[in-house]
Amino acid sequence: MIFDMLGRMSTLGGISVIFDLDGTLVDSEPNYYEAGRRTLAAYGVRDFSWEDHEGYVGISARETVADWKARYGLRPPVEQLLAVKNRHYLELARASTRVYPEMGKFVELLATEGVPMAVASGSSPEAIETILTCTGLDAFLRTVVSADEVTHGKPAPDIFLEAARRLDAAPADCVVLEDAAPGAAAAHAAGMRCIAVPYVAEQADDPEFATAGLLLRGGQREFTARGAYDWLVRSAGS
Repeated sequence: MIFDMLGRMSTLGGISVIFDLDGTLVDSEPNYYEAGRRTLAAYGVRDFSWEDHEGYVGISARETVADWKARYGLRPPVEQLLAVKNRHYLELARASTRVYPEMGKFVELLATEGVPMAVASGSSPEAIETILTCTGLDAFLRTVVSADEVTHGKPAPDIFLEAARRLDAAPADCVVLEDAAPGAAAAHAAGMRCIAVPYVAEQADDPEFATAGLLLRGGQREFTARGAYDWLVRSAGS
């Protein structure tokens, strides 16, 4: 045991927790879908469906737009497409972004224990800052890494390793919360444990989720702050 920031004995040892943002902490995927739909419609692609969007869950915004450019034969450069998509997304995010209730409770619970926390997201720095600010999560989550700041996005481990570096934590002492298979793979590649909360239920059998220390197949419906905390306690003691 170690002392938390309030001077009490903590049962979590030296654990640090790294959160994915979209689909893990907040239900932002509907806004990302709508931003993508509007962007593609402006360039003549009018049949982009929610099912199409699900294939990009867990992939960075830049990689998503680059794939659109190749798949749909879009002429504008990636930077232009990305700027248009981000503009639509930020408008939607500021109007309405919902924190998953149990995730919010979990963040607050970890904060009372003095657990170091970070956000590692495939979104742009501006999008991450907007979400954290408008939801109030910025009061607890001050260490932030965007995929724009590392060489390779998920499933490469770069973003999680950078988050660990900024937290001054060893990768083996970090636990990642992720909703997407590429994120679970990235956590495993970084040598970190993972609590996987699949956003797309049909993807729960993806082999990359099998690497997670705790896989909640029911996604957010199955996740509870107390259950995750108790797993961390057991993990710290093992």
